[in-house]
Amino acid sequence: MPLKDAQDAAHWLRLSLIPGLGSATICQLLAKFGTPVHVLNATNYQLREVVDAEMAQAIHQGAGEQSVAQTLEWLKKDLAHLVTLADETYPKQLLEINSPPAVLYGLGNIQLLSQSCIAVVGSRNPSPQGEKNAEDFAENLCQHGLCVVSGMALGIDGAAHRGALKASGATIAVVGTGLDIVYPARHRDLAHKIAERGLILSEFPLGTPSKAQNFPRRNRIISGLSLGCLVVEANIDSGSLITARLAAEQGREVFAIPGSIHSPIAKGCHQLIKQGAKLVESAQDILDELPTAIRANIIPPSSPLGSDPVEPIGSYDDSETARIMQSMGYDAMSFEVLLTKTGLTSQALSSMLMLLELEGKVAALAGGQYQRLI
Repeated sequence: MPLKDAQDAAHWLRLSLIPGLGSATICQLLAKFGTPVHVLNATNYQLREVVDAEMAQAIHQGAGEQSVAQTLEWLKKDLAHLVTLADETYPKQLLEINSPPAVLYGLGNIQLLSQSCIAVVGSRNPSPQGEKNAEDFAENLCQHGLCVVSGMALGIDGAAHRGALKASGATIAVVGTGLDIVYPARHRDLAHKIAERGLILSEFPLGTPSKAQNFPRRNRIISGLSLGCLVVEANIDSGSLITARLAAEQGREVFAIPGSIHSPIAKGCHQLIKQGAKLVESAQDILDELPTAIRANIIPPSSPLGSDPVEPIGSYDDSETARIMQSMGYDAMSFEVLLTKTGLTSQALSSMLMLLELEGKVAALAGGQYQRLI
């Protein structure tokens, strides 16, 4: 990092790392004083026009120089970035939200911040079909030249990132920790892949652990970066509904994939649809709602979502296997109900379900239930 850039980064860090000083107040201070240096050099009297006496004292004391030095050292790493409100690379979409982060820490391809984005979020415990939907939608959206934004959580988030990596690699993972911490730990390999081909982004300083209060703040960035937010599967109390609400408040489009009326992880999506979210069945439904200027730059896909040939039920060689697939429909179904519908013996049904599961055509769910995947 050139000396001038390092000095500028140090000033931003000294301001943003002051304990208790949030994004909204930093924006107010910058609006009055212009630059971090002018804020840090302001008199107590001048600062009191914006903040209270306690915060004015904290600003005079400044951030810990050890934290500033450690972050500057981290910024020397390959693919490590600090993006400030004053930078041209700061995402324009994010400037439109209330209290945009004063600084963003990035690891990976920082140019993705200038790309048109779609958020894809949902349950941490999705159904196999929901996880596949997230991956397929993300892959298809990336094939159209869009960037997929999510939160790198387990479940739908991880599937969305994997789908994007299968396509162009254009994906941004917005996390609720410092970038020197991978959370959840099970996504360590995924995090490395995103850093290599996409971008991991955070407003939290290095060393910030996972805390519940961090994730709503993270969610506002996920929605703020995006033109719209797709919810794939969600319980009625899912955190992804917070992201959808923030997206609506920020003037973004909200999309939801419908599911079975009997599935608890579809109820959040159904609630969003009742509240005005757009019901989507394909990536094209999302693309059709994008602004005209964005659609003009969309890349036609080589194979649109849903265009891959699906083997019809009648083409199965084994008529009994075909009978199972026809009986299942697309809702989860218990083994006992399948026995009744198919008229097969328990042993025959168990063997055929195991074969279909190995072929990726059926998924075994909790509670002895099965769901058709194709």
